[in-house]
Formats: sequence, C-alpha cells, structure tokens
Amino acid sequence: MIIDCHGHYTTAPAAHQKFRDAQIAGLKDPSAPPARAGAISDDEIRETIEKNQLRLQKERGSDLTLFSPRASAMGHHIGNEAISLAWTRANNDLIRRVVDLYPENFVGVCQLPQSPGVPIANSVAELERCVRELEFVGCNLNPDPSGGHWTSPPLTDRHWYPFYEKMVELDVPAMVHVSASCNANFHATGAHYINADTTAFMQFIEGDLFRDFPALRFIIPHGGGAVPYHWGRYRGLADMLKRPPLEEHVMKNVFFDTCVYHQPGIDLLVRVIDIGNILFGSEMVGAVRGIDPRTGHYFDDTRRYIDALAIPATDKQRIFESNARRVFPRLDARLGASDQ
Repeated sequence: MIIDCHGHYTTAPAAHQKFRDAQIAGLKDPSAPPARAGAISDDEIRETIEKNQLRLQKERGSDLTLFSPRASAMGHHIGNEAISLAWTRANNDLIRRVVDLYPENFVGVCQLPQSPGVPIANSVAELERCVRELEFVGCNLNPDPSGGHWTSPPLTDRHWYPFYEKMVELDVPAMVHVSASCNANFHATGAHYINADTTAFMQFIEGDLFRDFPALRFIIPHGGGAVPYHWGRYRGLADMLKRPPLEEHVMKNVFFDTCVYHQPGIDLLVRVIDIGNILFGSEMVGAVRGIDPRTGHYFDDTRRYIDALAIPATDKQRIFESNARRVFPRLDARLGASDQ
C-alpha cells in the first residue's frame, strides 16, 4: 500500500468558499448578514474529488491519502476565535464527508481553531471531537497563527503543553503546517512554509520538549524545509548548544515527508535522513501544480522520485507505508494489525 501522508482539499466546492467570503465580509462590514455555511451536496463533493485528487491517486499509483483542509485557507490570522472555530468546524466536517464517500481512499486529518493570542488549550476540544467522533488520525498544528509575524512562543514553550498532553492521550501526531502569509516579505508556499518547517526544527533542537513528551510525534512537511540540505549545520548547532546528538534529541519524534519536487532533492533527503524518519507525501493538488519542462512530468508526482531511488525495495516500502502506520497508530489500527 502507498500512503500519502500529506493531502489537502484544495478543490472544495464553491459554496464552501462563499461561507468564508461571508465571514470576511462581516469583519469589514458588521451590518452584513451573518455568515452561514451553504448547502453542499454529495454530488458536488464527488465532482471535485473524482476529477482531481481521486483521479491523480489512480494515475500516479497511490492508494490512500491522509486528507486535511486546505492549509493556505486555514487563515488563523483572520478574525477572532469564534470565526476561526466556525470555519474550522466547517472544514473538518467537510473532510469527514469526503472520507465517508471514499473510505478506501481518504482518511481525515483535522484543522485546528487557532487564533493569535488565544491559548492553544482552546483547540483541544476540536481535536478531541475530530479524533473521537469523526475518527480522524492526526492534526495540522500551526506554529504561527499570526500569519507570518511569529507572535506565538516557540513550539517547545509550555504554552503548547496542554495541547501536547491531549495529543499523547489520543495517540495522534501533528503535522507542523502554517497557513497563508499576511506578511508581504514571505511568499506563502515559497518562503513562509519552508521558513516554518526549518524554524520548527531549530526550536526542537533548542528545547527539551521530547524529554517531557517522549511519545509526542511531529511530521515536518515539505521535506523538512532547509534542514536536510543543512544537516551538518544543525548537528553542529546541537553540539554547540550542548544538546545530545540529533538522532537522540529530536529524530525519535520528528519525521519528514517527501514533498520535494525534484529528483536531486529526494536523493539528498534519503542520503541524509534515516529511512525510518521519512514518510511519503505529495501535497497534491497543492503548492506546485505544473509540469516540469525538464522531465515532462508533474512536479508533485512524487512517487516517481521514490521509485527511481537506488535503495532496497524494503526501504521503499517503509517510506510508502510502514513508517506512516507507525507514526499514525490510529491509521494502522484502521488498516488492520500492523505487521511491523
């Protein structure tokens, strides 16, 4: 089985976006009618999924996608906590409907109702709802709800501990994933995303989070940002900061996906990072949707890069399946008893 750990509902029906537009309009004009989620039929969901994510699954040869709301549209910096909660619940409920329609192809991962200046503990209830009631297997945690201004404490700060406690209790991992950037200095997918991935890893080095939460698990997307390319820098910084080696200090709890859109990048990833810390991901249909003129293939057709690796088939199987089942125990339980 090929499990894609990183997929977003980037093609949601138009009525869903109209609800968000109405929320934003209400912020600009308090006299505007209250925003209400519009009706979305099963057929509308089928049309958006079957022409896009499901079609690409079949064409590119993956089997199951861990599916979450569109990351750039989480928009935690927009409005207040109540607006974020309403938008988050609408997103998560829509993901559950996709899963109900295509249970063999998609498994839910939830958005959180984060908002700048609001305690992360306020997101615990939605995580619990999504895991216990909607049967989701993980969440996307935004380390910067301010949208590019970085007003939240580092991920190792005790500010985040109430949420981590619930993650451990529920035995679910979090993908560290920012949303849109409202800072003109940082292009959302080209800078803000990669900056956040790299920043999160450095925060983990500086802190002692995994001493307090040895069972906590994070996926850093987009191949770990700049980290694999600068692995020697981070090993050296850990040494300078009197931290244990990265393999002991961070990498028992942190994993990278394969959302890296060229073969040399994937080649480097598997040379530098232990195979046990790499999960297959594509992010389709996502940040980079075009065809690479040098290869004639889509940039985000990431299975091709793994297939081309000169590594044993057993290692490819770990990247494609067994690592994800280990990092997402609730997924493993759903798929059946693990054979690892």
